Amino acid sequence: MKSAYQNLKQELHTELLRILYYWKTNTIDNEHGGFVGKRDYQNKLVPKASKGIILNSRILWSFAAASNHLKTDDYQAICERSFQYLKTYFKDTTHKGVYWELDYLGQPINKRKQVYAQSFTIYALSEYYIYSKNEDAKQWAIELFEYVERYAKDIEKGGYLEAFNEDWSAIDDMRLSDKDMNAAKTMNTHLHILEAYTTLLKIYDNDTLRNSLKDLVEVMNEKFLNQHNHYELFFDEDWNLLSNSVSYGHDIESAWLVLEAAEVIGDEALLNTSKDIAIRVSDTFLKKGIDTDGSVINETNLTTNHTDTDRHWWPQMEALVGLKFAHDIESKEAYISASLGIWKYTKNNLLDFEHGEWHFRVDNKGAVYTQEDKVSMWKAPYHTSRACIKMNE
Repeated sequence: MKSAYQNLKQELHTELLRILYYWKTNTIDNEHGGFVGKRDYQNKLVPKASKGIILNSRILWSFAAASNHLKTDDYQAICERSFQYLKTYFKDTTHKGVYWELDYLGQPINKRKQVYAQSFTIYALSEYYIYSKNEDAKQWAIELFEYVERYAKDIEKGGYLEAFNEDWSAIDDMRLSDKDMNAAKTMNTHLHILEAYTTLLKIYDNDTLRNSLKDLVEVMNEKFLNQHNHYELFFDEDWNLLSNSVSYGHDIESAWLVLEAAEVIGDEALLNTSKDIAIRVSDTFLKKGIDTDGSVINETNLTTNHTDTDRHWWPQMEALVGLKFAHDIESKEAYISASLGIWKYTKNNLLDFEHGEWHFRVDNKGAVYTQEDKVSMWKAPYHTSRACIKMNE
């Protein structure tokens, strides 16, 4: 089994190069600048598609992280292109922060300040600074951190608010997407603030940042994590729970990201607590989140007992990383066995060798949802490239 696990890691190294080749070859917008907003299931360009901050920040993060991991300058031009486009078009020079969405020409069409978006930009800029040592990137990341702390942090009740208007004033509809609840505090946004602050702390040793990151770890451990070893998803401003769903991909992703944050903070007690939680969450994930075919299922509503058995691309990869982190703490064979099953399923069902990239999702029979895109607001190289990198660190 150990040799099979080594083979998995080698295959992921090869897959990282394939992912980077796809995005470098298929997504550069030579006509309008930056990157194209959408390619459909068959990899056909969708003309005049809008350009979202999540896609664009994740492209920068992915190529910067890959450059750092591979110790190569092969992707220097695409990193620079990505950074310059973010700075020129997504940056709000009046109210600060980054816009949510631009049209295909680079004009803002949604100027709301989604905290999730500020976080991903901090994450990308910090990783890019590690690669490039570009001081503008570092200073912009620090500025975004300061604005998130100033406007989004709930000093009285803890945690961070979800979204604001263009000028950082209160907004009624805080939803991240049409699929989400209109909730003031969400696990998803807190998780990505946490990952952003973790990387920023590596380049900016600042007490306020360190304390905020520690607060985030504690919020994840004490507010979002429930007694059943799942992370609750949606709360109101006063921490009243608004939903009763389990997202298995977010469970296992949270376990390893919280653990990584605790390691960077350097607080031994917090680290030990987070290790214990990571094992409990991982063991629960093995029991509840993996189907008999080895794949990670999407989510379950505990009120209706309805399970969404679709297999989305990203939970498979987050599971590989989460189980690796768990195995580093406790070398249980079950973690490796599950990982081998997940990767086997993923290779056979989610990698698209005909049209390129990965399928967004398949059903529980392996049938592909052909209406989903290969490139879109929410389809980026971040989950896949990160997993390939983390599995080989």
